[in-house]
Amino acid sequence: MSKIQHIFLSATVAFAAFSLDASGAKTADVNVPVSNVSVDRVYDRLNIKLTLDLSDLHIGSSREIIARPELLDTVGNVAEFPAVIIAGRNRYLIHERMDDLLSTDTLVRASSGNAIQYSASIPWQQWMETSTLDMKLDFRGCRCAPIDQTRYPLIDVDLVPPVFSPEFILVSTESTGEKTEKTRQLNGSAYIDFPVNRTGLYPDYRRNPEELASIRASIDVVRNDPDAEITKITIKGFASPEGAYDNNVRLAKGRTQTLRDYVQGLYAFYPSIMHTDWEAEDWEGLRKFIEKSDLENRDAMLSLIDSDLAPDAKDHKLKIDYPNEYDYLLKNVYPALRHSDYTIDYVIRSFTDINEIAELIKTAPSKLSLDEMMLLAQTLDPESDEYVNVYETAAVMFPTDTVANLNAALINMRHGNLEKAESFLSRAGDSNEAIYARGILHGLQGDYALAQQTLSLIADVMPEAAEALARIHKIMSRSK
Repeated sequence: MSKIQHIFLSATVAFAAFSLDASGAKTADVNVPVSNVSVDRVYDRLNIKLTLDLSDLHIGSSREIIARPELLDTVGNVAEFPAVIIAGRNRYLIHERMDDLLSTDTLVRASSGNAIQYSASIPWQQWMETSTLDMKLDFRGCRCAPIDQTRYPLIDVDLVPPVFSPEFILVSTESTGEKTEKTRQLNGSAYIDFPVNRTGLYPDYRRNPEELASIRASIDVVRNDPDAEITKITIKGFASPEGAYDNNVRLAKGRTQTLRDYVQGLYAFYPSIMHTDWEAEDWEGLRKFIEKSDLENRDAMLSLIDSDLAPDAKDHKLKIDYPNEYDYLLKNVYPALRHSDYTIDYVIRSFTDINEIAELIKTAPSKLSLDEMMLLAQTLDPESDEYVNVYETAAVMFPTDTVANLNAALINMRHGNLEKAESFLSRAGDSNEAIYARGILHGLQGDYALAQQTLSLIADVMPEAAEALARIHKIMSRSK
């Protein structure tokens, strides 16, 4: 809660007092208006102000009315404010002579006809947030003997801090074009061992059984999926930089073709599905390793790799200028540069059955398009965890889609998950809707100044932003 809460609640109330004759008997009812009632919390004090109009009040010379504001709630908490003693002539003089009143009480002559401007302050307690301010009246006769007592409510007190409750506006998703064809891709690398300077593939040679099994497993995952159809398989072979460049061209091309023939022999794909590519020497892979290493001459070696020298000249200079590092690379890094990367492109069929979509979003969300996820969301309770999960999954599966991320942020804001919302908003773009979402997030986080600044950017073009800005203004004005 804010330490400063300056909230004025005002009202005009007339409470009925009694005209008292000399014997103390009640004569006629008299209205004593109470106006300009205000309740004000500042830090740890609760302040009240009100006006008492004594112009129509007449009581006997030896009588008095003790008017005391009291704050109370529904469970029995009570807090008293200092009293105003409205005394007839004799009682007024006795009090002055005896000096028998509390220093906080106020003594006035009933016949003065003046308006009393009353203000008082008491320590703040939490229960006072929701309470009632009453005026308690004690009627006293000779020697202050009690005659009667009554109580009148003045105002209902509501000092509960205002809560920022913005409107959460989900944005309709545009068609992604994936409704009829959803393209997906599976990537991998295999490290096939070939005998030195040869292109023939030996499935049982060294670690080849495991590497070939990895390629087959990747293809089988897609091939055996009833919802998927393979459209293209690309194999790209790489050789390491040592040796003559022309020979490495021969090895990269030949070994790639050999691996392609091996896969084709296993599965008998249509020829149009199988594609190959090659790169004679994997200098990029070498550079990545050296860049991350702590080799003594790392920077100089990187400069050499980045130079315009021909591949054979680079390899020769690395070997001559940095023999220790070259020997280390040859033994520990170059084998990994002789690899075959493969890519499996495939398409996933469309889904229209809600029950099927609901199951897939739990088990295989990558099979769903954004449109299909939104189709499921339309059938769910917006307050349910399943509804939130759909929007979060959509943002995770389509991380570059600004609308998916924006909606995930808004859903999480609505459910109070502000940290998650902030993460999704970082990928929501800079549309007016995204600016609005950032503005209301700042408001929900309690940063009203930043919320005001952000919402002001679009308040002229977005009614929802203008409404949220008005709410922020109201909260800020009540908190001053």
